[in-house]
Amino acid sequence: MEIPEFTCLCPMTGQPDFATLTLDYVADRLCVELKSLKLYVWSFRNEGAFHEAVTNRILDDLVRATKPRWMKLEAKFNVRGGIYTTVVAEHAKKGFKKP
Repeated sequence: MEIPEFTCLCPMTGQPDFATLTLDYVADRLCVELKSLKLYVWSFRNEGAFHEAVTNRILDDLVRATKPRWMKLEAKFNVRGGIYTTVVAEHAKKGFKKP
């Protein structure tokens, strides 16, 4: 899944941060429902968060909700202070060999 309109706020300046999120996963018994994911992602629009923290939080929340065999979230943040940031967070169930 690709989510090209993720936004949150810089916790230091309050300015908006924009990112494209890419979610890859191997489901177990549950899957990510798209409308729920959209509403969840929108919930960060007015929240201050560092890039690494928000990426890990989203992955943790999705893992807790769906209990996948494997899940990877890549967040490609637009430029801030002349630097692009890409954060990758990954989860795998014990014994699962990632694809």
